[in-house]
Amino acid sequence: MIAVNFALKRNQFWFLFFMRKGGEKVNLQTISNTKKLTRSAIVMALYIVLMYLTQWFAFGAIQIRVATSLYALAYFDPFLIIPLGISNLLSNTFFGGLGPFDIIGGGIVGITTSLFIYLIHKFKINKWLVAIPIILIPGLGVSIWLSLLLKIPYAIMATNLILGQIIPGILGVLLIKFLPAKMKEVH
Repeated sequence: MIAVNFALKRNQFWFLFFMRKGGEKVNLQTISNTKKLTRSAIVMALYIVLMYLTQWFAFGAIQIRVATSLYALAYFDPFLIIPLGISNLLSNTFFGGLGPFDIIGGGIVGITTSLFIYLIHKFKINKWLVAIPIILIPGLGVSIWLSLLLKIPYAIMATNLILGQIIPGILGVLLIKFLPAKMKEVH
């Protein structure tokens, strides 16, 4: 145990030694921001990969977009709100094919959904209610432009999208219920 502690302290020393900028000490806030950016990049990549792997049923009449369950991660870290919206924007760019309304609208829906999930955490509302923004915001929001673009009545489109978002809503709740408590500590 003593050897492990010594090794950790020694590695921290070398880390700080090599991370000096012009002879000044490392700004630990910068390291924290680097962790946030890295975490954001990983979440964005995971979202896009999930969309790629599930695109055969994520863009149908009843869209089951499993990747939207990742919006639940904003529950732990508000820094992820914007990256999750950008993830939706990018996945609609790469895989959607419905043009600027779907691309920009998807980004706005992703940001809005993630923001509501964070607010559920901030105001200490029951975790099970995380499913509601994941189901309703994309279901009701995306239907606005998809009904116009696809010339399908809004009520039918909204019903189909809401039905498709039930599974991601449940997965989002399970994600925050079963992720380790350490996720809260990592900011």
